[in-house]
Amino acid sequence: MDKEIETLIEEERVRQNAGIELIASENYPSRAVMAAQGSILTDKYAEGYPGRRYYGGCEVVDKVESLAIERAKALFHVAYANVQPHSGSQANFAAYRAMINPGDKVLALTLDDGGHLTHGSNVSFSGNLYDFHFYPLGEDGRIDYDRLSVLLDEVEPALFLAGYSAYPFEIDFARMRRIIDEHDARKGTKTFFMVDMAHIAGIVAAGLCDNPCLYADVVTSTTHKTLRGPRGGLILSNNEELFKKLNSAVFPYAQGGPLEHVIAAKAVAFGEALHPSFKSYMEKVLRNTYACSDELEKLGAEVSGTENHLFLCNVLKSYGIDGKQAQIRLGSIGITVNKNMIHGDTMPPSKTSGIRVGFAAATSRGCSEDEARKIAHLIDKTLRSDDQATIASLKKEVAEIVSSWKDIASLDYPTIA
Repeated sequence: MDKEIETLIEEERVRQNAGIELIASENYPSRAVMAAQGSILTDKYAEGYPGRRYYGGCEVVDKVESLAIERAKALFHVAYANVQPHSGSQANFAAYRAMINPGDKVLALTLDDGGHLTHGSNVSFSGNLYDFHFYPLGEDGRIDYDRLSVLLDEVEPALFLAGYSAYPFEIDFARMRRIIDEHDARKGTKTFFMVDMAHIAGIVAAGLCDNPCLYADVVTSTTHKTLRGPRGGLILSNNEELFKKLNSAVFPYAQGGPLEHVIAAKAVAFGEALHPSFKSYMEKVLRNTYACSDELEKLGAEVSGTENHLFLCNVLKSYGIDGKQAQIRLGSIGITVNKNMIHGDTMPPSKTSGIRVGFAAATSRGCSEDEARKIAHLIDKTLRSDDQATIASLKKEVAEIVSSWKDIASLDYPTIA
């Protein structure tokens, strides 16, 4: 009925289908997820929680939300789940509220090394409401666990935060838990442990990395990255008393009526992630990411290496251009990435020395390891030359690769339902 919007949606569908999506925080949900999100559940006001609503007529949406909760609990092997946060940022807002007070100290990763805006940036509520202190990565670009122990004693934070937006390696959550417990024993304190697993939630769900829910007091996540669901947030915990505070921090403190149509879409995505095929998908994501990183390194680029769904490339050192220029140049041939700060970056966030590359979305469309290696060659050739004839030729190669991939509007994934 609205031709202008219809035209723009079709324009975006064409753009996405014609290109290679390598932004690590993006993915393609199934038709079932999109159908649930576009359903009549968008009509219903349901302030409160299942069985405890402020409105009448919530009998059905209570079942919807309860199903999403039960599937989230089963997926992450956890006792309690809140599926109402509208985003990962709001999930983090509620988590802080439940555990600490304004002005309390938080120890988090240095933002330039891969932290998120809600992990203490001064342009975010987090950096304004709380007293953030930061731990850097080691010289090798990995978490320095011994340094964490020293900084915990020096800072004595009320909350220690792990989980990152641009960290390409595995995280030893069990070791972090031990370090925090040892610190608390020495100091006679209680330090909360929070993990923001927004980027690796799908890897955790597939059982291919350490599950932070086994160690952290609170785990937050988004549902639209490696989990391949709708855009939204999620909070998990095994602590009953703390979870009561988390629920209150989401509603009524931070949000009003939950988006039950999005919650239904989350339930669908959780059902898909519970299917055995989801593990196979995530294994392909990891293989594709490694293949592209490995091939770029062979071609002479300086890359971070990877143990998950993403890696970083120092384009300033490798190709003599900054991250913004690399992002624009790759976009011109149909490869979408984002500029990104890298460990020890000397460039401002508006330019950066690096780019972040991830394969969750491309793998959803059918990208193979051989194609991931071809993509590495396309990236390398594009960043080495801005000659228009070369760009035109590389654009044709992109089109050839994606020609056999699935249409983003017709993706179907197996589900337990």
